[in-house]
Amino acid sequence: MTDKSRNQSAEKKLGERRLIILTEGHSEPITAKTAASVIRYKPEDVLALLDTTQVGKTAQQLLGTGGEIPVVASLDAVPEANALMLGIAPPGGRMPEAWRSVILEAIDRGMDIVSGLHDFLSHDADFCKAAQAKGVRLIDVRKNNERDVADRLNIREECLRIHTVGQDCSLGKMLVSLEIAHALKRAGHKSKFVATGQTGIMIEGEGAPIDCVVADFVSGAVEKLILANQHHDILLIEGQGSLAHPRYSGVTLSLLHGCMPHGMIMCYEVGRKKVNGMEHVPLHSLSKLIEVYETMANLMGPSKVIGVAMNSHNVSAEEAEAEREKIRSELGLPVCDVIRHGPEELVQAVQAMLPQLAAS
Repeated sequence: MTDKSRNQSAEKKLGERRLIILTEGHSEPITAKTAASVIRYKPEDVLALLDTTQVGKTAQQLLGTGGEIPVVASLDAVPEANALMLGIAPPGGRMPEAWRSVILEAIDRGMDIVSGLHDFLSHDADFCKAAQAKGVRLIDVRKNNERDVADRLNIREECLRIHTVGQDCSLGKMLVSLEIAHALKRAGHKSKFVATGQTGIMIEGEGAPIDCVVADFVSGAVEKLILANQHHDILLIEGQGSLAHPRYSGVTLSLLHGCMPHGMIMCYEVGRKKVNGMEHVPLHSLSKLIEVYETMANLMGPSKVIGVAMNSHNVSAEEAEAEREKIRSELGLPVCDVIRHGPEELVQAVQAMLPQLAAS
């Protein structure tokens, strides 16, 4: 069995686990987006957040989701937990050095460790020695052996492919994909969320961590996901980064060409003016990026942006509504915040593509 297969098999068992999620010193929605997303979509698995700087607060207060899931100061506070998940997604995917002692303590307690970071637990001699002694698993979600290039063979065109793209990184592309996929299922469609990042894999139990795939094989890894899931009627393919991001544009382009979307949903955060983590770099306008995404996507096949998902968590309801109307007017596209407004407007845009696809 390959490392990827082992990791995916282990991830599918996350529902059997009783998790503490480690967010020490980083319990806010962007850096701790892994924690926030797992709590939002698998709350029944999570017993607590571990952050000594926020003890006594709740996940809801810190991350905007999770209700009364508590923040605790130590593993002792939740003795029934049997796995520790590293709950952050920092730039570069590096593990904070101060977390080593907590991870070793968790291993000593017989807890599995689940990580989506680029720093692989299984490459650390101390973690491996401790895990072997205790018979626990070190699950590196990003670890993979992808070595296939894209072939453009046997693609089922009757399967509608919708891809979330972004103005920037870390603004909700995964969440938008999940919310639309779930809403389409409720409406009776055979839809599927396709995970392309570590957090999505933790939630869905399968996928490909494309930002940790060798560059030549990214499009091939994504194409494999399409081939494996195209028995569904609609695929919602999670986006990564941005074509305009100075750091991550290469991943974004390979993903875009690998999934060959029929339709795209542009995601952005209201009020964000600079690239996340690069405050000296201004963001491009949505209209400019829509033009660029459509140009690049159309190299592989007909594609267009069909709607806009706004992340309005930093503004009031009144400000969000004004922004929504402004973007609708500027772009002539449906616009909504899938959490604040619900995803229905974007669901309708996806549904409207089905007869077009059937007629093509």
